[in-house]
Amino acid sequence: MTLSPDKATLRVRLRGLRRRLASEIPDAAQRAAQHLLLDKLPPYAAFALYHPTGSEMDPRPLLPLLHRAGARPALPAACARDEVLVFRLWDEAVRLSPDAFGIPAPPAMAPRLEPDLVITPVLGFDRAGRRLGQGAGHYDRTLAKLRAQKPVFVIGLAFSGQEVDTLPDEPHDERLDAILTETGYIEVS
Repeated sequence: MTLSPDKATLRVRLRGLRRRLASEIPDAAQRAAQHLLLDKLPPYAAFALYHPTGSEMDPRPLLPLLHRAGARPALPAACARDEVLVFRLWDEAVRLSPDAFGIPAPPAMAPRLEPDLVITPVLGFDRAGRRLGQGAGHYDRTLAKLRAQKPVFVIGLAFSGQEVDTLPDEPHDERLDAILTETGYIEVS
């Protein structure tokens, strides 16, 4: 799909597309998990998933695969609308509570983790690793902060139909290292 460089217009178009793809491919998350290439991942002691909202692909089928390496799982939490996300240990036995955006997250008492591997939601992506998110820049700022401290490998989780030829690139945009879809694992060079 070839798109214009206006990010706001792209977001509207891609949200509609993602809703359609989510209804057409209800088993996409399970199919994507089958394509995760664990041998392509760098070593990781902690990994972050996300709590899906709307038509975002559900990353939970990846949990047992990533957890097998002995790594600790985390979920992001927004403490304030204008701050970077924090990652907290995700214990499935502990009830999640709404963060600053109302998205379920581990409670404030959960230990903070700094993941080495981050699975992120995607509105659109291209083969150069550019990712279009919701537009608030939370993941870009959060990933920039993490990557300033240590290497962090970032995988975008998306429907294959969310791929576009190219996305606009701004200086603050953080690129993906790989993309995982229901049809395969895409390495970004």
